[in-house]
Amino acid sequence: MVSTSIEEKMGEAMIDQKKLIEEIQAYADTVELPTEKETKLFRQAFVDTITNTVSVRENGEIFVATGDIPAMWLRDSTFQVLPYLMIADKVPAVKKLVHGVLEQQLTYLLHDPYSNAFNKEADGGHYSNDTSNVPISALVWERKFEIDSLCAPFFLGYQLQQAGYTEHLNPKFWEAASVAIDTFIREQHHETSMYTFVRTDCPPSDTIPCDGKGRPIEYTGMVWSGFRPSDDACYYGYFIPGNQFIVVILKQLLELLPKKSNPKLEEKMTRLLAEITQGIEKYGRLVDENGEYYYAYEVDGLGNNLFMDDANVPSLLSLPFLGFCAENDPTYLVTRSKILSTANPYYYTGECLKGIGSPHTPPAYVWPISLAMEGLTSDDLAVIEAKLQLISKTDAGTLQCHEGINVDDPNQFTREWFSWANMTYCNLALHYLKLKK
Repeated sequence: MVSTSIEEKMGEAMIDQKKLIEEIQAYADTVELPTEKETKLFRQAFVDTITNTVSVRENGEIFVATGDIPAMWLRDSTFQVLPYLMIADKVPAVKKLVHGVLEQQLTYLLHDPYSNAFNKEADGGHYSNDTSNVPISALVWERKFEIDSLCAPFFLGYQLQQAGYTEHLNPKFWEAASVAIDTFIREQHHETSMYTFVRTDCPPSDTIPCDGKGRPIEYTGMVWSGFRPSDDACYYGYFIPGNQFIVVILKQLLELLPKKSNPKLEEKMTRLLAEITQGIEKYGRLVDENGEYYYAYEVDGLGNNLFMDDANVPSLLSLPFLGFCAENDPTYLVTRSKILSTANPYYYTGECLKGIGSPHTPPAYVWPISLAMEGLTSDDLAVIEAKLQLISKTDAGTLQCHEGINVDDPNQFTREWFSWANMTYCNLALHYLKLKK
């Protein structure tokens, strides 16, 4: 009886994990990429996530570990399962998998919208003993406020709806959306927010300065973020790619929201969308010596800005992938040319690799996620093939995509098992196959 009621509550979103692994393996075995190594890496990585990171709960919710860390990140888990929707026509059960992951994400978001990563159980495991204005829950792994963490579940929910599935658009979905929107609105005025974060005995990038409140900012209409998707602290409070991600999900949520079903939420989202969009246009765009516009990475509304890009998504590089703009958008193209050059302090070149890394990893380490994203924001098959080959050739013989790789020696890398990187490579491979048809 309990099982039946759970299935009814979840819209019969329970999955048979063993059967789904077999179906995904069967699909992967049919994939042929330009080289044998690319094919081997895809087949291994595509099955690895469903086999080794996914745990199905009795209530149908699905926990997804990030890889070599036992916690579940709202952002990472979104991009870990997103590529499975690309084969939903061949393996329909992946839609139930994604629904289960989304339900777990929404449970976490409702528990604490200021946290970025959560434990599988409320066992009190934490990355570090941080101090905050709110005691850190036993369910929370890390309480870093990252605006992209609140975007990711709804981005996943929209892609699931685009795959022809609607069981997830339930009251819980809209309750979580309302909590996320209210949190964004609160953090448009961070000076009145109660959120603080202090970590001791750590690099400066792992804590928020000024007693955990952050450096001074001025109102811009955008939403303040404590941390970037790399889990590194923002230097200036307004993280531009994160706010651009909010724009994307607000448009998607307004499309999904049944007309006249929730006028108050619709009005909040419409106003927030206008304010953030105006803020990006006024404060988030810079002008170069040629009079061309390009996007900043962070600003403070006081005239200060930071130009760079980080491999973690959302990034400036990923804007077309996320749906913020077209690949040929003039401002994006200027931005792209700059971030894929030494104008970006985290763009590295070496004997084996060139691409974007992160201040989160050592200098001269390029991330496979950013290499894959270069291909995912292009429809040029030659570019995509080159990125597939480069990633597969620099795996150090592990059949795993790492976090960062030394540009001169692929045998030096960080994180041997990083599921988000694996699945971004798989996303690129499926993008290639789709374009090649």
